[in-house]
Amino acid sequence: MSDSDSFINEVSEEVRKDQLFGYVKKYGWIAVTLIVVLVGGAAYSEWTKAQTRASSQAAGDALLDALEKDDVDERAAALAAVTTDGPASAVAGLLTAAAQQNAGDLAAAKATLDAIVTDSATPQVYRDVAVFKSAIIVIEGEDPAARRQMLQSLAVPGLPYRLLAMEQIAIMDIAAGDTEAAVTGLKAILEDAAVSRGLRDRAQTLMIALGEEDEVEPATAAE
Repeated sequence: MSDSDSFINEVSEEVRKDQLFGYVKKYGWIAVTLIVVLVGGAAYSEWTKAQTRASSQAAGDALLDALEKDDVDERAAALAAVTTDGPASAVAGLLTAAAQQNAGDLAAAKATLDAIVTDSATPQVYRDVAVFKSAIIVIEGEDPAARRQMLQSLAVPGLPYRLLAMEQIAIMDIAAGDTEAAVTGLKAILEDAAVSRGLRDRAQTLMIALGEEDEVEPATAAE
């Protein structure tokens, strides 16, 4: 390689270094900004997760403390005061409603359950539980048609509480004096392959009480 070629290569190398330095000087802030954003984002994500864990733990501790209260009124009040969000809110609501019902405050229990039912952010499985529990709470002077409508919304093939809802509807038919409708509903329960042994036994007992012994078959439901 000649001296001129060596000189040209050295000059070219210096030019490339100058250009690289210029690029870093001109656009280096972008790289720095990206690094700051990535590091900051990761730190914020970890902080958020830690806050969520702490909040969930605090809510869980509060629920446990409330459930340990011996007095039913105090237990209901303590459960109602617990602040939660997401699915935990529905669980807290169901526990609160149960405590309110045990304390004899049926109106409050029903209101708590209805709040779960109407909350579109609550997973459907919890809303279905709330619908069923609200429907079986009987308040004096309440229109039974509303309860029946709630139960009928659950007595749909494929829904998890279908047979339990059918049982409650049959009980309402008995209370209303509509024995024929009650027997029809109870037969449908007994003929369903998904009926549990406990539900089958209850349905058979009701059938016998209605004078339909001949329609009752030996229990063959799955455990």
